Amino acid sequence: MANIASQIKRNRQNEKRRLRNKSVRAELRTRAKNAVTAATSGAEDSVEQLRLAVKRIDKAAARGVIHKNTAANHKSRLVRRVAAIEAANQPIEDDVDEEADE
Repeated sequence: MANIASQIKRNRQNEKRRLRNKSVRAELRTRAKNAVTAATSGAEDSVEQLRLAVKRIDKAAARGVIHKNTAANHKSRLVRRVAAIEAANQPIEDDVDEEADE
């Protein structure tokens, strides 16, 4: 334990920030999970869930909880993952040549 007053204060500040950042990162994981789950289940609000997840990632980067490049990587991976899930859930439509009907 530190004996210097400024270091004791610095330790208190660091602990507060660590706990705040921990909750923000936990929320990022939760929002991302909700977006993926919504896309998997084909929910109507899957786009909204993705938007909220991206919004939280941007906020975390703006506050300095995560680096801006890390935020960009998280967003990119999340959007690609949700797009892939939604593409897999799309019903396969047979392309019918309309000229053949004429």
